[in-house]
Amino acid sequence: MPVTEFSFELITQDGRARLGKISTPRGVIDTPAFMPVGTQGTVKGVFTDDILKTNTQIILGNTYHLLLRPGIEILNNFNGLHNYMNWEKPILTDSGGYQIMSLSKFNKIDLEIGAIFSSHLDGKKIILSPEKSIQVQKSINSDIIMVLDECPKLTKDKKILSNAINVSTHWAKRSKIEFGNNKSKALFGIAQGGLYKDLRVESIEKLIEIDFSGYAMGGLAVGEKQDDMFAILNETTDYLPKKKPRYLMGVGTPSDILGSVNEGIDMFDCVMPTRSGRTGLAFTWDGKVNLKNSKYQNDKSPLDDKCEIRELNKYSKSYLNHLIKSNEMMASMLISLHNIYFYQQFMREIRKSIKNGTFQMFYKKYINLFD
Repeated sequence: MPVTEFSFELITQDGRARLGKISTPRGVIDTPAFMPVGTQGTVKGVFTDDILKTNTQIILGNTYHLLLRPGIEILNNFNGLHNYMNWEKPILTDSGGYQIMSLSKFNKIDLEIGAIFSSHLDGKKIILSPEKSIQVQKSINSDIIMVLDECPKLTKDKKILSNAINVSTHWAKRSKIEFGNNKSKALFGIAQGGLYKDLRVESIEKLIEIDFSGYAMGGLAVGEKQDDMFAILNETTDYLPKKKPRYLMGVGTPSDILGSVNEGIDMFDCVMPTRSGRTGLAFTWDGKVNLKNSKYQNDKSPLDDKCEIRELNKYSKSYLNHLIKSNEMMASMLISLHNIYFYQQFMREIRKSIKNGTFQMFYKKYINLFD
């Protein structure tokens, strides 16, 4: 029977690492899962059908950027982003909360109004309220919708972090009302609180009271040390509902992901595979490979001899090194595709190790490989 409702099944655990399955009308997402980032309706430099071939089951889009371009009218005309970008599987959309932080010089926050932006494109005034964010995400036709939150910059100031929790909780309630009752889609709450256990737990408890389909850890991967991120996850992840998906926003490197799976996280997104691809950095089972390095000038070996997508296994490191030095756009396209492929293989092996009860062996083998 076709799936009509969003659901999450926790299949098994190995320590705190969790193997699960999210079911949506648009397809299944095996967890732990990595979501390539398609901020503006495209995963930079990679064809949509190639993303599918990497076994990617879900991608991420961004509410703020898609509101500016192409805009709601065009997205509505195409009945959402899936048709617009030729992607048939699930899409999760960030609410615009991250842009409140990353574009802070272009906006101010009002508890009742929302985030008031001056567009970074043309200076036009844009109001992104909790309700507006949900409305835009509905126009995008997102399968997993995020509440609008305030994501503060890295700080030790408890007053700033506590205020962000208050704003985010108020906006989460309003987001839930605007979302309504649509069981085919999911609305996730976002916990804040920086690196303080008491604040994180407070934020989580307030969100659980509102009740969401899943829960995200926001305000991490904003410049803190990796060990500090792992430590706060270790202290707080178990406060999240066990039978709902847990999402760590904006993470990360393969070791970030591995360490966070070890603390009970299910979902990840990051620009790392494609951003690194554009700078000539590849992720492999032997660690990071900087293809700008002249030591690869005569290297006949491919990045991965098993990857047959676009015949990537037929391109030598020497050739990729040449493309980078020649400033050819094909270099970033090939390496970005390779990196997404590697990330999905990495996630597959993580899932396999949890299923087989060998996650700790896998963890110890790879946790320091990508430093």
